[in-house]
Amino acid sequence: MTPWWKKAVVYQVYPKSFQDSNGDGIGDLQGITKRLPYLEKLGIDAIWLSPVYQSPQVDNGYDISDYEAIDPQYGTMADMDELLKEAKKHHIKIVMDLVVNHTSDQHEWFVEARKNKDNPYRDYYIWRDPVDGHEPNDMKSAFSGSAWKFDEKTGQYYLHLFAEQQPDLNWKNPELRQKIYDMMNFWIDKGIGGFRMDVIELIGKDPDKNIRENGPMLHPYLQEMNKNTFGGKDLMTVGETWNATPKIAEEYSDPARHELSMVFQFENQSLDQQAGKEKWDLKKLDLGELKKVLVKWQTEIDFDHAWNSLFWENHDIPRVISRWGNDKEYRVQSAKMFATVLHLMHGTPYIYNGEEIGMTNCPVKDISEVEDIESVNMYNERLENGANKDDLIHAINVKGRDNARTPMQWDDSTNAGFTDGNPWLHVNPNYKDINVEKALADPDSIFYTYQKLIKLRHENDIVVDGDFELVDTSDEVLAYYRKLNGEKWLVVANLSGEEQQFSSNEEIADVLLSNYPERDNLNALSLKPYEAFAVICK
Repeated sequence: MTPWWKKAVVYQVYPKSFQDSNGDGIGDLQGITKRLPYLEKLGIDAIWLSPVYQSPQVDNGYDISDYEAIDPQYGTMADMDELLKEAKKHHIKIVMDLVVNHTSDQHEWFVEARKNKDNPYRDYYIWRDPVDGHEPNDMKSAFSGSAWKFDEKTGQYYLHLFAEQQPDLNWKNPELRQKIYDMMNFWIDKGIGGFRMDVIELIGKDPDKNIRENGPMLHPYLQEMNKNTFGGKDLMTVGETWNATPKIAEEYSDPARHELSMVFQFENQSLDQQAGKEKWDLKKLDLGELKKVLVKWQTEIDFDHAWNSLFWENHDIPRVISRWGNDKEYRVQSAKMFATVLHLMHGTPYIYNGEEIGMTNCPVKDISEVEDIESVNMYNERLENGANKDDLIHAINVKGRDNARTPMQWDDSTNAGFTDGNPWLHVNPNYKDINVEKALADPDSIFYTYQKLIKLRHENDIVVDGDFELVDTSDEVLAYYRKLNGEKWLVVANLSGEEQQFSSNEEIADVLLSNYPERDNLNALSLKPYEAFAVICK
């Protein structure tokens, strides 16, 4: 029997920015519950809920101080239970975002661990003696600077691959691992639909050998986790793996290996940065390279023994139409094109809140407008090293994480209907034109393209199980077949803002969807900017 998550479409909710119910300017659990009818109308099957656990919010909740408590800014555990109950009525599962590579430095375990070297919790984290009075080695934090922080009280360094307030857990400790499994079972018993596993590829790290991701114990740990928690249950698990290849993705997701349902892979995320540099070192996107990566993840995975996730955006990634499309004169067309290309591919699609109405990046003019710790740290570090301020702000406007985190745009009232209070992050000024209310009132809106794509997946096995076959075209055009049991669909997309040529001898039996007036044949077409359509072939 096909697992439910292969047919599903998952919608990521970034709670802080989704819907505020109490006027404090911060989205919350009651706000999400209020919007469940909207999500049911869209047609999604599951919500991936970014962290709502108790946290000091140094990294917007990815620094957890209590895994079994709700952060007061989001509500209470009673609110969480209510969300689970109401979501079920709307046929929506709740997938919890889980961070088990690190905790907050305010977690009870770390508070105890730093008291002295003999504390029973000491070995829950990774401590090393100084080397020649300095850091143990040159491992870097993903948020700039060294990955080691000196602890004055005990005279040792602790490892933090992210902010210094996010100490890394020591997965070599079996007692720690059992505590994590007990906590996961606490949430499973509440009736959640699964877990999204934050930076899961890092839990097998070996800092003494400078190994960060894909360490030798990574897969044994995941197999142990599976056995002790979600294995054998009807749950979806997806791992965040920035360094996965198709073969590594198969290791995670082959059912015979008893690890995860699927992983997120990010190979396309480096395509607009200079080779060998950081994400802030920009270069123009090569559409041929983008197409190559998309196709690679369709053709180099054995879908009979593995699975794939499909996404353009999330809370860490800017809005795709601003980044690789056109968020001005072709905003609607390019948004529909990206949706069509992705949702008809092999794998489970994810929608990030606001993507379904074509929300865009929100440029800033000064670092004082930026909330994201990664962007702020980069800015300060590079400014100190002589970088140009305007260049740094430009890079943040292109790739900064706040772009995806601006409040959800519900209507054209004050603060886009997100809050009656002062929003925690600026609302994109274009909310009067781009909002849910307008999208629902327009039968030709981006929203209804997403709704139709979700329906096509639910009602047609070819989308879930069909073979993928690339059609030979120019770099700017992506065309592919999906084939199953004699049925054949053709998907064609102009990835560029210029007219492109496409021709096929196939005859159209039916047009499934199109972002321009429908075509009645496929001979010698001049594809309009960002044109995309899907047809059933005779």
